Amino acid sequence: MINITFITQAGESKTVQASSGTIMELARQHGIEGIDGDCGGVCSCATCHVHVDPAFAEVVGEPSDIEKDMLELDDHADAYSRLGCQIEIEPSFDGLILTVAN
Repeated sequence: MINITFITQAGESKTVQASSGTIMELARQHGIEGIDGDCGGVCSCATCHVHVDPAFAEVVGEPSDIEKDMLELDDHADAYSRLGCQIEIEPSFDGLILTVAN
């Protein structure tokens, strides 16, 4: 299993296990506050915005052009921003730390 840690908007840390799916799906399954996924994972709402820990930025990779367009609409986006619905979980993500965007 792959261990992924979410840091909530309240600063609480919650580590969950995954084997497949997207970050958004994983967060919703485990009730991670601040990850709503209102659009159902089709990259059209940015309610699954997370900040990738810089140590994992290369592992997770860059956002697609469509994802970048959505992130441009979010005032809290930065160089480590990604949409959870667009991140497919991979074995190399073990230990990944994600901070839920405000």
